[in-house]
Amino acid sequence: MMLQDADALPQLIGDYKPVDQWQVHINTLFYRFRGDQIRSFYQTFASADHRLAHALAADYFEKAVKRAKTSGSPLTILELGPGNGNLAACFLSHLRALDRDGVVYPRVRYMLVDWEQAVLDAALAHPELASHRDRLATHLCTVDRLDGVADGSVDRIICNELWNDLPTKLMSRQGNDIEEEFLRPNLSEALHAKISDWAAFVRAFDAMAMEALKGFPPFLDDLVWEREYRAVEWKAIPYRKTITDFLKRIDEKVVVPVNLGAYATIKEAKRLLAPDAIGFSSFDAGTADMKVLNDPEKPCYGQFGGQQSFMVNFALAEAVTKQLEAGPMRLESQREFVGRSLGTNVVTLMDLIATHPSAGTRMSPWEQDRLMLKTLRALNETYRSPYARPLNFPIPLEMPPEERETLQALVRSLTPTGVPDTVAYLTEEELALASKDLEDIGYDPQSFMIALTAPPSPVDYFHALVRPH
Repeated sequence: MMLQDADALPQLIGDYKPVDQWQVHINTLFYRFRGDQIRSFYQTFASADHRLAHALAADYFEKAVKRAKTSGSPLTILELGPGNGNLAACFLSHLRALDRDGVVYPRVRYMLVDWEQAVLDAALAHPELASHRDRLATHLCTVDRLDGVADGSVDRIICNELWNDLPTKLMSRQGNDIEEEFLRPNLSEALHAKISDWAAFVRAFDAMAMEALKGFPPFLDDLVWEREYRAVEWKAIPYRKTITDFLKRIDEKVVVPVNLGAYATIKEAKRLLAPDAIGFSSFDAGTADMKVLNDPEKPCYGQFGGQQSFMVNFALAEAVTKQLEAGPMRLESQREFVGRSLGTNVVTLMDLIATHPSAGTRMSPWEQDRLMLKTLRALNETYRSPYARPLNFPIPLEMPPEERETLQALVRSLTPTGVPDTVAYLTEEELALASKDLEDIGYDPQSFMIALTAPPSPVDYFHALVRPH
């Protein structure tokens, strides 16, 4: 929540700081308080679905075999920010299945990298990683500095929806000067009234004193932010020339994301990757479209349960990669990468639902849930996942009782080997098989077949690949 009227402000709990500093502060609190409930606030393409992981495994296997490296040297793969471990589990399982002659999988050393031990522990506990234990390692460190991993020793680096979580500044041009956004946090009046020892709360919030904060009501959803713009202090910010040259292409006062945390991972990847490495892949939501970046109304960031997530400015990331001489950056839509690697066309479940005639109408939340569940049931008549995953679909309590009952029955009717998540990819073959069942609930097969080859949206999920020269 943002507030600009200083007279109407609730209670102040901190000073003005650059956006990226508050982002780190708040996201640290979010992961420590709510890290085990992430999927209640947002889902990723890797947290339950297998298609992105399978595409990565197929792509890796093909390139590793083609490279014709016959020696038995280890192949180190790093996953930065492994989440719940699902991407690693599905990647390794699919790689093993593809590698019938045992030329790649037995050489793989897959390392999970995160700065929170709790995340690494949760990822390792993924049940499907148990059979890959001899291939797995963990590394507790920040993703921009992997101490202990030797220069030029890594074959592949993967991260999924991580760049948008890393420190990001918001900058704009004012004449010849560059400004950045500063934020100041407040707490809503309603929550302020419930906190008896205000000074103790402010101290605990400032120090990120978790044990002390647990004694107060949950506050992440009650933060209110003021913003202002100040001249950039360049002494602690790298890539000044590249950033200022980029901002000359943007209209005055239009704010753009400067994803410094992402650039730090590219710089570290340059150090880590072997000369013949398959490369560094980052998957994230953002744009390289200058028209979008120049739009003053674009959504630079969103908040999910308190966590701050930024749009990735791929155009500037590419310019920084060039400055670093880390190798060329290739950009394609994530959907294209998944489809190409799996040898088919794919569409997301959400894009399929968008083709339904009632999707553009003003549906109530429970009607949207009903359409989603009916769609899943229709798909599940023929869809078979290689992994058994009961779908987690909570039905809101505020729903009319009879509707709630109907939808709960729909959830119960879904099979564990059906579509695993509402954030999932569907193949052209799966849609063709389910075509009749989808038609029965109002879909037009022609519309969803067109969706399979539709170009990506200007702001979409993209795959950025950096390979050594």
